[in-house]
Amino acid sequence: MKRFICKSALTLGCKVAGVKAYIEDDIFTTHAHDFVEEPEFLGAYARGIKAAGPHYYFRWRVHVALWAAGVARRLPGDFVECGTNKGFVASAIMHTLDWNSCGKRFFLLDTWQGLDVATLSDEEKKAGFVENSQKWIKEGIYETDFEAVTKNFSEWKNVSLIKGTIPATLPQITSDQIAFLHLDLNCSPPEIAALEYLWPKLVPGAMVLHDDYGGFPLSKLGMDEIAGRLGVQFVTLPTGQGLMIKPPEAR
Repeated sequence: MKRFICKSALTLGCKVAGVKAYIEDDIFTTHAHDFVEEPEFLGAYARGIKAAGPHYYFRWRVHVALWAAGVARRLPGDFVECGTNKGFVASAIMHTLDWNSCGKRFFLLDTWQGLDVATLSDEEKKAGFVENSQKWIKEGIYETDFEAVTKNFSEWKNVSLIKGTIPATLPQITSDQIAFLHLDLNCSPPEIAALEYLWPKLVPGAMVLHDDYGGFPLSKLGMDEIAGRLGVQFVTLPTGQGLMIKPPEAR
């Protein structure tokens, strides 16, 4: 995730030509966005804020994630998130799905130490990813308090927090079937490794949601490359996310 400092005009009741507008997270639209006032969404979003703090203005991104998770709940298989950080999206999902009655497992992976320099590509290092990671750790954007994360998720069962660097930690995902994969690692090589490793475990119809697709050009290039090798394609969403649904005939 990124763009943490953009304050939401949506909360100010902004109107354009008398029509209520959505202005947030680099999105401007007057199209219907009544989901922001639905009690179920408000509860899920509040749970995400409880986990991550108030400086998150990603309503439409969370809306997409909740939709994808809701579809995935109907499929066989567990949930995986690579890049959990404070637990913003995962907390919102588990709140919405009433996770303790869901009958699925959720595997949450992160270094909880910022970006691992060893996993960055040369292009990402040149682009200042190391410096950004150090800056975001100092600012508290990247969570390094693993105990706080553990406490946040303690209300739910069937949750596995896997601390360390991808791809080394991927074998700790013990599920044979995965219905939902959320990628939010803010760097390309481990995202590619995660999708490639988990692809055979993804069930037909599985949701693959990539948070960085539209906001990190190097991540998009990496995802497009691995998707091409797998014979699939991501759709670019105006939220900056990329969405791919594993087709039934996928190899």
